[in-house]
Parts: sequence; C-alpha cells; structure tokens
Amino acid sequence: MFNPMNFSTRELVLRDTVISALNSSLSFPEVLKAAREPLLEFAQADAAALCLMRVTPSLAFQWHVPGHRIPLLDAGVYESVSHHDFVRGPIFARPNVVIRDEEMLSREEYDHSPLYQHSRDLGMGLDRVMAILLPIGPDYFGAFALYRTSDCAFTDQCATALSSITAHLMNSVRNCGTYQALTTRTRLLDELYSPPDTGFLIVEPPSRVVQRSRRADSLLEKWFTPSDFDSSGLPEVIRTRLNALVRMDADSRLGNDVWVSLEHDAYRVVRFIEMPAPEGPRQWALVMNELPMSIPLPVEMRRKLTPAEANVARHMLRNQSNEQIADELAVSCHTVKTHVKKIFKKLGVDERADFLYQAAHLNKPV
Repeated sequence: MFNPMNFSTRELVLRDTVISALNSSLSFPEVLKAAREPLLEFAQADAAALCLMRVTPSLAFQWHVPGHRIPLLDAGVYESVSHHDFVRGPIFARPNVVIRDEEMLSREEYDHSPLYQHSRDLGMGLDRVMAILLPIGPDYFGAFALYRTSDCAFTDQCATALSSITAHLMNSVRNCGTYQALTTRTRLLDELYSPPDTGFLIVEPPSRVVQRSRRADSLLEKWFTPSDFDSSGLPEVIRTRLNALVRMDADSRLGNDVWVSLEHDAYRVVRFIEMPAPEGPRQWALVMNELPMSIPLPVEMRRKLTPAEANVARHMLRNQSNEQIADELAVSCHTVKTHVKKIFKKLGVDERADFLYQAAHLNKPV
C-alpha cells in the first residue's frame, strides 16, 4: 500500500508525474514513452520494458520498450533465448510483488546465465533487473521490468518506488488493452457494444453526454425510473459517482471506479474510465454491463484455483457474502476471507465487482 512517508518531496513529485503519464493515453507505446523518464528517475533505473503475455492456449508475448532500444528484447532475439529467462518463474510464483535479481538467483548464476551473456554479446549488458508480474485478466499478464546497465544492486527504496505505482500501471495496461481501438470510436461503439446487455457513454463532467452507443439508452431506461434521472439526463447515482471520481486523486480512484447494483436476478455494472485529452476537459467512458446473478465459474479461472478456492469462487458468483459462504461450507469466516484474498490475487482482480465482470465476460465475451 502506498505510504507517502516512504518518500521524499522530490520522489512524491516524480511519482505523481509517473501516475499522470500512465493516464495520459490509451496507447501502450504513448503511455510508456510519457512515463519513462520520470519512472527511471523515481526507481533509479537505466531502462524499462513491458511484456504483455497471453498464457492460453500457449504462451505468447510482445515487448514494449520505451526510449532507447534494448537489443535483447528486439523481435526475434528474445524468442531465441526466452526459455532461459530466469525472471519469468519467480514473478509468476509471486504476482503483484516486486522481485529483484538477487531474489531470483545467485550473482554467480546470474553472470553465467545465457540471458545475461546474450545481453552482453549484443552490446547492452543488463547487469541488474527488478520486475513485477501484473495480472490483468485470467489469462492475460503484464511483466514490467526495470534494468541497470552497471553492477549496482537495486535497493529496498527502488523496490518500494516501483511497488507504489504498480496498481496504476496495471490499471493503465488494462484500460489500454480494452480501449486502444477507440481512435475509431464511433464505429466501434456499435460493433463492440451492440449486445442488449452492454452499453457505452462518453461523458464530459459534470454531466454532458457527448456520445453513446445504440444500447445505452435502453439499458438506462431498464435500470432506472424517470425520477432517478437529473436534469442532465444521467441517473443521479451515476452522475454523483462520476463527479466524486473527478475530484479524487489517482490513489483514491483505485477501487472506486466500478459501480455495482444487484436488482432481481442480475448485476448492473458501470465502469468509469478517464479518457486522455491533449487539452480541454477530460472525458470519461462509462461502460455499462448487465450480468446474470448466478455466473458459472469459467474454466480459465477454475484451473488457476485450488478445489477449495474454486468452491468459494462459485459461491461468490451466486452473490453470497463471506458469512453466507462460511455457513454453507461449514468453515470459519476467516477461512473464507483468506480464500477470497488468494482468489483475487491469482485471478488478477481488484474486488468482487471486477471478479464478476471478468467471469461474465469469459463466459460470454463482448
């Protein structure tokens, strides 16, 4: 968890600059380019890279390297030595945890590793590495790595710096992955959000709707009564949440950018995503989904969980509270909470609303 007491005034300024850069675009290359310089100074590194990975049906990856190229990560080069990558195993074993090279293998093993030797042969020795695995979705991950080109170990403070911005980095990667095609937004709104249980609004705060998908109005009319709407045409509860998010700082927004309501036999979910803008007011994308109350646990999720965790996950997808799950499974509430925490970590979700959303879309992709 971010603690400002861990940082100097200069470091706090750099951190804010990094977070602002991570929200400056919905393009991976542009985000990384904007964040590169302040991030390298903040975490005291020489180079950075983001590897986006799909793990099913087989491992596939793509490297994004901002600024100066890293020869080892060039297309075709890394693939030839990827089976020697000593970083992948440790970060997959401990997702969301910053791990430094000395926690992966001894210095002697590092110096003799094919990956390090090949980096030296290519003229840019990656003498030190610090990395973290970001679970973006059930089968989608981001591996973010920082490198030093001299044999000077990353300190605890460097790891703390990277850890303090990873939730923002993960949120940025998730948003970029979902909305990177929004440069053709008008066409995609109808193509991607035409199902009857999905809608999309673009809103300029406090309440001006500037664009909407075909299904947006029908969903709003189904979800809310006429008395729920204010003079702007937005439901008061949605407008209030949006304007609260606008006033929040970046750390406070995490976890508050999803609105969920359970009505009858379905969840009503709205995701709030701030859109980049070169100038003028920032607009927000409001993605609306109606999800069935009882959602099957997708195979992609189940295979990542132990049998006990999968059982708890199924009950969560039936909208049961921790207390109700504990009673039904005849275990303690503490045991259920422990399982829930592990489920969220393994599946790369932030909270129950995100868990429901990911499970519904794996069962029925939009």
